[in-house]
Amino acid sequence: MTGSQGTEDTARAAEMTALQAALAAEHAAVYGYGVVGGRIGEQRRAEARAAYDAHRARRDALMRQVRDLGGVPVAASAAYALPFAVPDSAAAVRLAVELEERVAGVYSDLVRAAGGARRREAAGVLREAAVRAVRWRGGSVAFPGLAERAGPAPDPAATGAGASATPAPTR
Repeated sequence: MTGSQGTEDTARAAEMTALQAALAAEHAAVYGYGVVGGRIGEQRRAEARAAYDAHRARRDALMRQVRDLGGVPVAASAAYALPFAVPDSAAAVRLAVELEERVAGVYSDLVRAAGGARRREAAGVLREAAVRAVRWRGGSVAFPGLAERAGPAPDPAATGAGASATPAPTR
C-alpha cells in the first residue's frame, strides 16, 4: 500500500464513520419527532409532521448511501433516552430544538469528512436543520452545528437572539 492509498483509505473510513453517525442521528430524530408529535400543540403539528417526514427521507437516503459505499447501515435502536421529560407542548418544542441542534452537529462532522457532492449535500442538510431549530426556538445561534464555537446563552433581550451549546447525541 502506498502512502496516497493509505491516505485515501483513511479518508474513506472517516467519511463512512461520519455517514453512519449522521444515519444514527436521523434514526434518533425520527424517534424524537414521534414524541414531539404526540405532545405538540395543534398549531405546530404540521411543522412537526414536516420535520418528521424530512428526517425519515434523510434517514432512508443515508441508508442507501452507506450501502452504495459497501457498508452495513447502522440500525435504529428500539428506543432512545430523551434529554428531558416531555410532558407538554412547551417541552415538545424544546425537544424539537434539541433534535435539530444534534442533527446539525453531526452533519457538520460529515461536512468536514466528505468531499464533492456529499459535502455540499451535508452542508445543505446542516443548513436545513439550523433553519428548523431557529423556527422552533424563535431565534438563532451564532454557529449552528459547531458546538465548539457556541458560547453561553446571551440575554435574548439584549441581543435579539440566543445561543446555546449543542450537546452530544445520546441514545
